Amino acid sequence: MDTLIERAREALAAAHVPYSEYRVGAALRTADGEIFTGCNVENANYSNSLHAEEVAIGTAVTAGHHEFDRLAVSSGVRDGVTPCGMCRQTLAEFCGDDLTIVCDCGDGEVATYTLGELLPETISASTLTDAADNDSPHDMSDSDSGESS
Repeated sequence: MDTLIERAREALAAAHVPYSEYRVGAALRTADGEIFTGCNVENANYSNSLHAEEVAIGTAVTAGHHEFDRLAVSSGVRDGVTPCGMCRQTLAEFCGDDLTIVCDCGDGEVATYTLGELLPETISASTLTDAADNDSPHDMSDSDSGESS
């Protein structure tokens, strides 16, 4: 079995999921081979819940890592869960489209994707810089006010 899948499975055991009872674990490998894990941590106010992938990336970044090459995700039901859209966007902050994402389908089966497949046309730092460089303020008083000169 893939070492990262094993580590993701180990991490999901620590998940705090009193509301959904849906455990998720993630294992993120840095470019230099170090592995950071995370599990989901639910909160009664769902918007404050933490996802396994963001816990793993946050821990890695806190330890000084900013380059990653592989992520494994597993759920307690081994259903091939993929990172959600929010986690995909967070991964895109640090990883290229070629980041390999391995999803645990159970019984030794995995589904493998790249971040680019799961999140095409992502918002990136260059998206924002390009927008700022091409932004031309629109003078509302000229055409939108309904007044003619």
